[in-house]
Amino acid sequence: MGLLDDKRLLVEIASLYYEHGLKQEEIAKKLNISRSLVSKFLDKARQEGIIEITIHDEYASPFWAIEEQLQKKFDLIDAICIESSDRGLQSKLLGMAAAKYLSRIIQPKDTICVSAGTTVHEIAANFPKQNQMINIKFIPLVGGMGMEHITIQSNKVCELFAARTGGQTVELHAPITVDDALSKEVLMRQSFIKKIFEEGEKADIALVGIGGAPIYSTLTDAYLTDQINEESEYSRERIAGDICYNFINHSGELAKCDWNERVLSIDLNKLTSIPKRIGVSGGKEKVAGIKAALTGKLINILITDEKTARDLLNQ
Repeated sequence: MGLLDDKRLLVEIASLYYEHGLKQEEIAKKLNISRSLVSKFLDKARQEGIIEITIHDEYASPFWAIEEQLQKKFDLIDAICIESSDRGLQSKLLGMAAAKYLSRIIQPKDTICVSAGTTVHEIAANFPKQNQMINIKFIPLVGGMGMEHITIQSNKVCELFAARTGGQTVELHAPITVDDALSKEVLMRQSFIKKIFEEGEKADIALVGIGGAPIYSTLTDAYLTDQINEESEYSRERIAGDICYNFINHSGELAKCDWNERVLSIDLNKLTSIPKRIGVSGGKEKVAGIKAALTGKLINILITDEKTARDLLNQ
C-alpha cells in the first residue's frame, strides 16, 4: 500500500495541520518527509473526505440571493440589500450600509462626487473616521445655497465627508434652481461653476440618492407645492422619480418639465461616464424612481432594503 493510500497517515497529517495548527514545514520535519509531500497528503485527504471544509454563509449577507438577482437583472457591478425597517429609521440604516460599502471600495486618491439628501447625509455622518485619506476629494453634484434644507445640501454633505476622512472638498457656489432656462444657461457657463461640474464629471465614484415621484419628493415641499397634481407635467405617469435633483421618466431619461430646465445639477449623460455610480435608496414610494435609474443605467451599484429589492425584482 502506497503512502497516499495510508489513511491513518492522512488523518494524522490533517489533524496536525487543521487541529494543532502546525505549518506544512513543521509537519514535514516532524514526519521526516518533504513539504511538497505534505501538501499532496492534504489534497488527498480532501479527496478522500477525511477533510471537509464548511463555509458558514449565515455570517454573510442574509440577502445574498436577492443581491445576486438584482445584479443579474439590472446588470449591476454590485448590489447590497439590508433588512427593511420603518420609514423613520430606513434612511439611517441605508446610510450606515452605504458608508461601510464606500469605505471598503474607496481608494486613497479617488474623487467622489456627491448629491444631496437625507440618505446621502447619513452616509457621510456614518463614514468611519479612522479612514483618514488626505488625497481623496469630494465634489458636489448639485447646487444648494441658503438655509433651505441646509444640512443635507450637497456642499454640506461634502464638507462632512471631508471632515470624516481628512480629505478635501470644493464648494459649488450656485443655487439649486433659478427662475428660467436662460438664467441657468448663463450661470452654467460661469467658470467658477463650470469648473466644479467638469471636475465632478471626471470623478471615480458618484454617490447619489434617488427620490420618488414628485408627489413624494422633498423637492416638492420646498419648490413645487402649487404645481404638483396628476394632470400636470409632474404627474406620476410622466415622472418616476429624481436623481441629483433631475426628474426622470420611467425609462430613466431626463423628463420634459420646467423644473429640469432650471435646476443646476450635473448633466445625466455625463453622470453615466463615471465608472462607479452608487445609488442609495429604499421605500415603496421610491421603487419607480429606483427602477427608472436602473433602467437608464444612471447607477450601476445599488444599496437598498429587502422589500424594495423584492418589488424591483417582481416588476
